[in-house]
Amino acid sequence: MDWAWGTRAWQRWREERRASSCAYSIEREIERLKPPGHRLLLPWLSMGIGPTADIANGRVPLPWLAGTGLAAFAVVYVGCVLAAFHPPYSDGPAAHRLLAVLVAIEYVLAIVFGHNFVLLFVPVSLCCGTIARGRRFAMLLLALAGSAGFIDGYHGNGFWDCATIAYSTFISGLVIAAVLTLHEAVAKLRETRQQLARNAVAEERLRFARDLHDLLGHTMSVIVVKAEAVRRLAPIDLDAALGQAADIESVGRQALAEIREAVTGYREAGLTTELDRARSALSASGIEAVVRESGPPLPPQAEALFGWVVREGVTNVVRHSRASSCLVEVRTGGGRALLEITDNGTGPGTPDGSGKAAGGTGLKGLTERLAAAGGTLTAGPAGRRGFRLSAQLPVERLEPVNASAERTGREQMA
Repeated sequence: MDWAWGTRAWQRWREERRASSCAYSIEREIERLKPPGHRLLLPWLSMGIGPTADIANGRVPLPWLAGTGLAAFAVVYVGCVLAAFHPPYSDGPAAHRLLAVLVAIEYVLAIVFGHNFVLLFVPVSLCCGTIARGRRFAMLLLALAGSAGFIDGYHGNGFWDCATIAYSTFISGLVIAAVLTLHEAVAKLRETRQQLARNAVAEERLRFARDLHDLLGHTMSVIVVKAEAVRRLAPIDLDAALGQAADIESVGRQALAEIREAVTGYREAGLTTELDRARSALSASGIEAVVRESGPPLPPQAEALFGWVVREGVTNVVRHSRASSCLVEVRTGGGRALLEITDNGTGPGTPDGSGKAAGGTGLKGLTERLAAAGGTLTAGPAGRRGFRLSAQLPVERLEPVNASAERTGREQMA
């Protein structure tokens, strides 16, 4: 039984490999296909050999008129084919006018002279399939096929001859139209794929720029704040200044590691780490930091997103708020998670105390991140004085945790 199972597995693997190879070969062949051009249709002028033989053998009246009409047909046919495959003319009325002239010449030749002149409906049908599209093409093709059969019967040919010329006229235009439509679809697919690739590259560049802004903006703010603390403390408390300098070194090393991770695209900001950094940055700026966490722990994705919010929000507080205290609160429950950063300052970017939010790149980037995960970000004044940044995310309902593991109502003071 094991031997039979192994044989069947081997056969399935070979079939899948053959199918994959066949699909790849077909895709490569499609990529190599070139759209048909005027050289594909010009050889169909050989259909004029029959009418030329009729003129040479004297089977038509007024041979000079028939020859002149045949020469005019050939000239207009060549012009129609060339116009159909050259965009300056194919997109305008020139090709359609030439097609109308070609159809008129063929009707006159077929009705007046008959015989092999009826065969010229086939190249006319090819021009129709090349130029016309949509409902107009279907109506014209049916009219040409029906006219070819009717005129052939009018000149005394049998039913099967009439059916053959009608079928040949119809199928010629239909095939060339299908081939051209297929190549147009392939060209559009290629263009769409290239556009999607360009959009993906642009989106990845935007993501990386946003990550780098969010990462370096906060880190450099922390370094600047701690450097100012070193400058203030060095004359009066050397030990405290050395401690701040050690923090600068630690933050710098951590930032370097995070930049390396961000370059490779695997960076995940942890909420706990960001809260610790926020507490340190606020304290170094002389702002009283209060961090509260309640509810079950967050999923990794929500924790990473909230880490970005804490980073940006605390950076704004340190830079612009002129606050004396800042509250960072994280609450989870009921399938949703809430993060609020509230200060008692004058509002970001508005030293005059207007309290209006500055529409910076950081907040826009956070809004995009949260919206992609189904969340929201709001920013605005917090009462008469202060500013509040609030982020909400939907999270999967987690099973209740025991009281010893649950971080409910826990308050950490800097």
